[in-house]
Amino acid sequence: MATDTLKSTTGASGASGIRRLLLDNGALTALIVLVIAMSALSGDFLTTDNLLNVGVQAAVTAILAFGVTFVIVSAGIDLSVGSVAALSATVLAWSATQHGVPVVLAVILAIATGIAAGLVNGFLIAYGKLPPFIATLAMLSVARGLSLVISQGSPIAFPDSVSHLGDTLGGWLPVPVLVMIAMGLVAAFVLGRTYIGRSMYAIGGNEEAARLSGLRVSKQKLAIYALSGVFAAAAGIVLASRLSSAQPQAADGYELDAIAAVVIGGASLAGGTGKASGTLIGALILAVLRNGLNLLSVSAFWQQVVIGVVIALAVLLDTVRRKAGATPVSGAGGGGRGKQATTYALAAVVTVAIVGATSFLHNDSSTSTKPKLGLSLSTLNNPFFVQIRSGAQAEAKKLGLDLTVTDAQNDASQQANQLQNFTSSNYGAIIVNPVDSDAASNSVKAADKAKIPVIAVDRGVNKAAVDTLVASDNIAGGELAAKTVAEKLGGTGKIVILQGQAGTSAARERAEGFAKGLKAYPGIKVLAQQPADFDRTKGLDVMSNLLQAHPDVQGVIAANDEMALGAIKALGSKAGKSVSVVGFDGTPDGLTAVKKGTLYASVAQQPSQLGKIAVDNALRAAQGKKVETTVKVPVKVVTKDNVAGFTG
Repeated sequence: MATDTLKSTTGASGASGIRRLLLDNGALTALIVLVIAMSALSGDFLTTDNLLNVGVQAAVTAILAFGVTFVIVSAGIDLSVGSVAALSATVLAWSATQHGVPVVLAVILAIATGIAAGLVNGFLIAYGKLPPFIATLAMLSVARGLSLVISQGSPIAFPDSVSHLGDTLGGWLPVPVLVMIAMGLVAAFVLGRTYIGRSMYAIGGNEEAARLSGLRVSKQKLAIYALSGVFAAAAGIVLASRLSSAQPQAADGYELDAIAAVVIGGASLAGGTGKASGTLIGALILAVLRNGLNLLSVSAFWQQVVIGVVIALAVLLDTVRRKAGATPVSGAGGGGRGKQATTYALAAVVTVAIVGATSFLHNDSSTSTKPKLGLSLSTLNNPFFVQIRSGAQAEAKKLGLDLTVTDAQNDASQQANQLQNFTSSNYGAIIVNPVDSDAASNSVKAADKAKIPVIAVDRGVNKAAVDTLVASDNIAGGELAAKTVAEKLGGTGKIVILQGQAGTSAARERAEGFAKGLKAYPGIKVLAQQPADFDRTKGLDVMSNLLQAHPDVQGVIAANDEMALGAIKALGSKAGKSVSVVGFDGTPDGLTAVKKGTLYASVAQQPSQLGKIAVDNALRAAQGKKVETTVKVPVKVVTKDNVAGFTG
């Protein structure tokens, strides 16, 4: 009987030990499962180039997340890190390239910018008693606004000496990965070996108890948020180096990825737990997910769903771990480090063994005869680019091509990741619709180096060679839009202009065209010019505000149909009667409004044709045939008179 009881207890203890091991290392287990799954599903995942891509793609998020780890461990939150990263990079580029400040001093200014933003956050929270959510949300807006003010909404070229941070050592080892590792070691040292690190855990565990024990909590919070600012500045510099330019809209939304990486890595939003190695694993999980889903041609929209589910599961695991009494994820103590290292080593051995076995699944996976093309669009949140995709997909289907379409969501860094994935997967040709013409240059150069033809569609790529540019002329289209509204008003009148998203080449070029076209009509007075970010809702809001200040407006030029449709909603019964609205793109909704008469005209670019012609040229280039350097698709002013015969 005693023997039976002993056996039963031992068996239960073994099962409990495995369960506890999995709970204590949930993030590591998830990473191993993901790597094995992606290796099994995609023959392109388990290559040296692609694994290095994963490291590069995780670098910026990981560096941001290391700084956010300090804040979350101390039971705070920092929503400003993405904007602070963009501001720091902008300060560096602006001071070094436009004002002749020595590069070393410019780097110091960038780091100081991050520290200053962090100190402001810390002061508002520690002494102003603002909730961390509110204080850092305010800094998110302030930092992003300052970045746009300093750059005037346009990317600024990054100093060459700093841009090397985005390069590789020895032609294969990416510098961003080395920076990520170095910053991770610094974060681990701060958390595990310093007084301020111990203070973070004390404050996060019980702030009142920490205060009563003599800890100067307010001063420690200043230091904690300043450290978060330093890591945000470092991440901004690495990101801008990858893109060879400081983008005022860079790292938009990255604060959420950083927080997600920390939580997935085992830290609790309640504070008191968290470590740098867990945060690194969390960042790698997000990078592996995005990389693998891109390789599997999963829609960017579904990728957001998957990542949201992963974050929810991570928080659920934290709850289960707490209820089960699992070992807290803490870096404050010295015990268990040897055990942790053994766990990581064992995990690496198991992963290599299983992944090696799955590689046999793909030994014969390269037998497909279909040419493989990749298309990276700047966004699919806009009907114009949806039509480019539709035209491209229809042509690819007709020609029997395998076309993978990705959505960069107006994020130049995300697009760089997608282009890297296409390159490392050895696609026959790549089609890119750049988020920004400068930021795409390094990725296009990498494709050129790999002998992969690149076709640019709608927007060109600066400082890099593409085989063909398929585009309409945004500047010429802008001039046509200005001419159309001016002639409708008889050469005299008052108008407002709704501009596109600051920092994008389309917004700049169309605005330049508007200005050129209006020079021929001195009787046209521009009452106001405001950005509405190519968005219908923002077009509605901005136009509503402008009507309060300028109720006598007679005409509106919008840099795309979406903003024009928002303006029409704000104008109400005035649209098409006392106020003439001209849009841009010739989208289906825009053309419907033209038929109704609420939209006077749309400068149509025939986006479906852009997609079709881009695929045709990509196939020719992949087959080694000669292609034209530039293919211009003519723009056309569509009004009620000719809309019935327009097909797009």
